[in-house]
Amino acid sequence: MKQFCFIILVVALLAFPSNVRADAAPPYYPPGSNPQPGTEITQVRMEAETVVIEVLKDTEKRSLGQAHVTADFSMRNLGAADESMAARFPISAHDGRTGYPEIHNLKIEVDGDPLTYRRAMYPDIGREGSNETVPWAEFDVTFPAGEEVSLHVEYDLQGTGYYPCTTFYYILNTGAGWKGTIGSADIILRLPYEANAQNVILDIGVGWADTTTGGMFQGNEVRWHYEDFEPGGDGHVQNMEFVLVSPVSWQNVLAARAKVEKYPNDSETWGMLAKAYKEVFLGIKYTRFDAGGEELWELGVEAYEKCLSLSPNDAQWHAGFAELLAQRAYWDSWVTDEWSNPTPETFRALEEIHTALELAPDDPVVKDIAWGITNFIREGIVQDGDRYDFPWLTQTPTAHPPEPTDVPVSTPTTQDVVSVAESTNTPSPTDTPQTEPTQVTPTSVPQRSSPLCGSAAFLPLVIMLWFTTRKKQ
Repeated sequence: MKQFCFIILVVALLAFPSNVRADAAPPYYPPGSNPQPGTEITQVRMEAETVVIEVLKDTEKRSLGQAHVTADFSMRNLGAADESMAARFPISAHDGRTGYPEIHNLKIEVDGDPLTYRRAMYPDIGREGSNETVPWAEFDVTFPAGEEVSLHVEYDLQGTGYYPCTTFYYILNTGAGWKGTIGSADIILRLPYEANAQNVILDIGVGWADTTTGGMFQGNEVRWHYEDFEPGGDGHVQNMEFVLVSPVSWQNVLAARAKVEKYPNDSETWGMLAKAYKEVFLGIKYTRFDAGGEELWELGVEAYEKCLSLSPNDAQWHAGFAELLAQRAYWDSWVTDEWSNPTPETFRALEEIHTALELAPDDPVVKDIAWGITNFIREGIVQDGDRYDFPWLTQTPTAHPPEPTDVPVSTPTTQDVVSVAESTNTPSPTDTPQTEPTQVTPTSVPQRSSPLCGSAAFLPLVIMLWFTTRKKQ
């Protein structure tokens, strides 16, 4: 059944390329937002706001997480007369597919007193230029002339994205309807553990979102501060986006680190730490090329090396390391466009999977990973029936690239290539280590074939689809 589904996916990609672009983003859950005044012109100014997006601890497998948002606003009526209005707050948005999800547990207070709000229909802020209406929370509030009024809003947000990454949004633009500029704003992303460049992605986009620049790390928080600004528009402060490693995935990293500290001479603990780093580094759509991603890459390599130094005959850990190396080499080639110059990681990946196959040629997990690597290093490892050849690890590599071949469209028999299976069947540390194959650098490395169908995005997308058919870790 999975083989059939995979074939249908590939055919759909070939037949309807425009739909691939349309479905590139995940469902868009309702963002957080500043409150908006009524439709009338107002003399009420938002003098200050403090918004805290507190990411909650999470243990549900592959969850994108939730955040609890608290937002406090200091409002002042600059006019000579009192103003009473029906202010509003967005509670729903179109998700980019077919749904209209809503935020949860909304509470509104004015000067410390809870307010009852009502549902009203207004334009969807999640779809620019759309005339579609969605539910908003509308509440009555009075702003006495010359006086300060405090608004307090809190609610729960759902993370958006693709595991192991998640994204939270906060819309500042709705605050543009108040009088003049916003005096000051402090936007705080708070994590349940230390915030750093490894778990908050600041330097690159992830396809569906880019973390807003200018954030400063401070303990468990990332902070942004703005003064006297008009949100939105050219040259102004834009809406906020926060891209981070999902809480459950990062907590896996922290748990694996703690276990390594407790059992520093156990190969399995080092292997599980390496796997946790690999999950965060590779994600599901790309490798991370930001500064924090490079740190994760180095930590992952170190953990695999430590694992294999303690258990050199474990075929599955060799295969898992090979997968990390092969994917890094592949995506590096796409970024640098150096298809004719394979990186050192390319040859090291071939050595690791070659060692794994020599140690356990019939292991389904090892064979599954080897099959996947044929899509990343297409001429360096070649499947021949039930065996694999390694032209780039021989003295006489192929002088010219072979004709392009189709990417296999049948899924392997075993679905989980790294996951828990990677850490099972560990040989005893007393086993005699297998001699690793000797690397011989080819004198003329064959150039890798161009992606299929004339589309630079097709091969990575097919590979991504193959990985999504596997059990996730």
